Amino acid sequence: MKFNYLLSSAVVGTSIVVVQPQVVSAQALNQVNKIAKEITILVNSPNSNGSGVIIKKQGNIYTFLTAAHVLRKQDDYKIVTFDSQRYSLNKSSVKQVEGVDLAVAEFTSNKNYPVAKVGNSDSSEEGTTAFVAGFPQATAAISRSIYTFTKGEITANASQPLKDGYGLVYSNDTLPGMSGGAVLNQKGELIGIHGRADIRDTNIEVSAANPAIAVIKSGFNLGIPINTFIRQSLKVGVDLGISLPEKQASILTADDFFIRGGKKSENQNYQGAIDDYTQAIKLNPNYEEAYLKRGYNYSLLRNYSNAIADYNRAIKLNPNYEEAYIKRGYSRSNFKDIKGAIADYTQALKINPVNSETYLIRGLAWNQLKDYKKAIADYNRVLQFEKNTRLAAITYGSRGIARFSSGDKKGGLADLKYGNYLFEQLKQKASN
Repeated sequence: MKFNYLLSSAVVGTSIVVVQPQVVSAQALNQVNKIAKEITILVNSPNSNGSGVIIKKQGNIYTFLTAAHVLRKQDDYKIVTFDSQRYSLNKSSVKQVEGVDLAVAEFTSNKNYPVAKVGNSDSSEEGTTAFVAGFPQATAAISRSIYTFTKGEITANASQPLKDGYGLVYSNDTLPGMSGGAVLNQKGELIGIHGRADIRDTNIEVSAANPAIAVIKSGFNLGIPINTFIRQSLKVGVDLGISLPEKQASILTADDFFIRGGKKSENQNYQGAIDDYTQAIKLNPNYEEAYLKRGYNYSLLRNYSNAIADYNRAIKLNPNYEEAYIKRGYSRSNFKDIKGAIADYTQALKINPVNSETYLIRGLAWNQLKDYKKAIADYNRVLQFEKNTRLAAITYGSRGIARFSSGDKKGGLADLKYGNYLFEQLKQKASN
């Protein structure tokens, strides 16, 4: 019997960064959600889907803004509005904004749909509340794209955007398919277009030699500031009646270095990323996210002592920084401080008691200490939240190893067999 999927590295998501948020009342949250839902559209085709935002109405012609890569294929696109009405995309209306991952396009409808109210993205400062709306792609658990609305915080707003116009960074939980969706402030104003999903993954490798290896990767949620579009909107024939002063060349800010460091990290230039995060910290010594990211890049270079030092600084600035505890736990485990790692995972679970991934990596740590009872208890918690998912398959395999090691060979083999079966089912469904 082969358990190759269970014993190979696998990718699962981790949790949202916890920062000190602005207070947003339930009523205000509902109001912004209502606005977002009515202006956000599904851009659907037989082969893919993305999202978009209605920005203009002229007669029965609606103009929407989306990420250019959403419309990059020659396909039969349908526009689905919040009331589930489907409209054909006017293919001749598609225009890409030069040098920016943005495109505008049109559809026709005799119905009256709201239009986004445009805000000033330049005033979206670090720590302010942000909302992202869009339509994630269908998954094994969710059979069709459904509207999704998430709350988070702006973590950086670059004065000098990156390649393709990206310059807005936020902590919202996003998924593939939400590209082109709205990024809104707490007033419900459009401040950006979401384009790149954050990839915060736990890469879990289980082996007989080391049954508890958990590598936590980290990426970015990136959007294009709406002011970037406004400054070029007339070039694609869209007049929103908004004028902005020409953007002046500016000295690099802490946010600029922070975002540039993220791009270098994605390109595996980890030392370059560390250098940029260091510059960001020099300009803003209280930049907790920069400490976290620098620590993460130190860990990629296996400099775990410096990584732990940076996570300590991040936690000192924000004692409820869930991701910092998780990443510090990983670095501690590489120092063979498994008990310290468990303490960090436990603290992270106090902050977010429904994080399946944290229960899993804590279970792996318990397994490394040969405390199979506690490991199995954590795996059981994961399976309370996860059903037919990749994370569930990994957990069945991990629980199988723990059961087998504790003497329950029958139960262990049953878990391993089911985990492998689930992997095969998910793999087959993904290929269809």
